[in-house]
Amino acid sequence: MNILTEVKERALAPTPPFFKKVKKAGLIIAAIGTAILTAPGLVPAVLLAYAGYAVTAGTVLVTISQLTVDDGAFEKLLMN
Repeated sequence: MNILTEVKERALAPTPPFFKKVKKAGLIIAAIGTAILTAPGLVPAVLLAYAGYAVTAGTVLVTISQLTVDDGAFEKLLMN
């Protein structure tokens, strides 16, 4: 199977409930980091560094949890 096709199918497949919660947490972490990075005014350099790390960590959490699939539901989806 082509790797791009497999990634596309996994991204569209159902996600287990635990990873849905991880995905929401990742979105919140990335949003907070983005809000700090784009905040007007003087923001301490240390806070900007941590905000950059938060955006990266949140993005990684969202990506990994989106590509994690429920095997039972994925098999049913492929059979239809």
